[in-house]
Amino acid sequence: MFVYTIRRSLIAIPTLLVISLILFLLLDLAPGDPTAQLPLTIPHDVKERIRESLGLGEPIHVRYALWLVQFFVNEPLHLLSELTGWDLADDRQRVISWQSRSPVVDIVMERLPQTLWVVGLSYVIGVLIAIPVGIVSAYRQYSWFDQVGTFVSMVGFSIPTYFTGILLILVFSVQLGWLPSLYDTTLRVTDWQSFLAQLRQMIMPVSVLALYNAAQISRFMRASILDNLNLDYVRTARAKGLHERIVVLVHVLRNSLAPVVTVVALGVPGVFGGAIITEQVFKVNGLGQLLIISIQANDLPMVQTLAFIFAVLIVIFNLVADILYGLLDPRIRYD
Repeated sequence: MFVYTIRRSLIAIPTLLVISLILFLLLDLAPGDPTAQLPLTIPHDVKERIRESLGLGEPIHVRYALWLVQFFVNEPLHLLSELTGWDLADDRQRVISWQSRSPVVDIVMERLPQTLWVVGLSYVIGVLIAIPVGIVSAYRQYSWFDQVGTFVSMVGFSIPTYFTGILLILVFSVQLGWLPSLYDTTLRVTDWQSFLAQLRQMIMPVSVLALYNAAQISRFMRASILDNLNLDYVRTARAKGLHERIVVLVHVLRNSLAPVVTVVALGVPGVFGGAIITEQVFKVNGLGQLLIISIQANDLPMVQTLAFIFAVLIVIFNLVADILYGLLDPRIRYD
């Protein structure tokens, strides 16, 4: 397992380099000019100096190399400087947003807590709901619980999140007035009242995303449990006189988690990416909304950085899923 992990980690390095090159070329060669939104009264030579100050006067291979150095060397050193208090990095050598003229990583770290609070919590709740629902639905196949769970899962997975979000806003905000329709990102939890206010404004966006995630994962959980319930090792465990709860929750569940781990692990990068549609509906000032704003403003450094961060997370959690396979299923060997 250790050798496999090291080998996969080494393979991930050229993979990420190829991904970074493709992302940089696709976005850099896309039509658009950061000076296009400036007033027409600004002279052409001033616009050219602005472009050169943004680093656009260099050849494309030079700009790609500088972006790699800034992203992989200067930004980690800057974060380490903030954590330790040591002066390890130069603030001038950082990836700067064209729109706000601020370091990209600082903006991302500012938006990240909002995304983790809403999208991350909804994903955790969705997983915690989906696994027991999938187990009971499979064990009691075609029962009333299975029928209701199947119906709710199909509805939750089929209906788009923006429709569910707008529906909840109309019912609980407009008609009943119980919950706020917009997410207040300036709210800081300092006492019990502010904690309740934070909890109230999180209920609707978290519920919308938790329903969608639980609907998807519970179907995978149910199908995986059904595939294992009739295998020989289950009949052998029952023949040995093991309690039915031990058979299902220990033997069947462990072997059934392998395909579910893939869905859960590959869905974690989407947590950091944010739920773009849901964040737009509830005005959550997270990474999803930041990506939309950056695309609309043609802020290439921000879009490149966010897209590459998502790619890094996908590669990392893909490796985590492969490692968990070996821990969950003893039949899998990597040596």
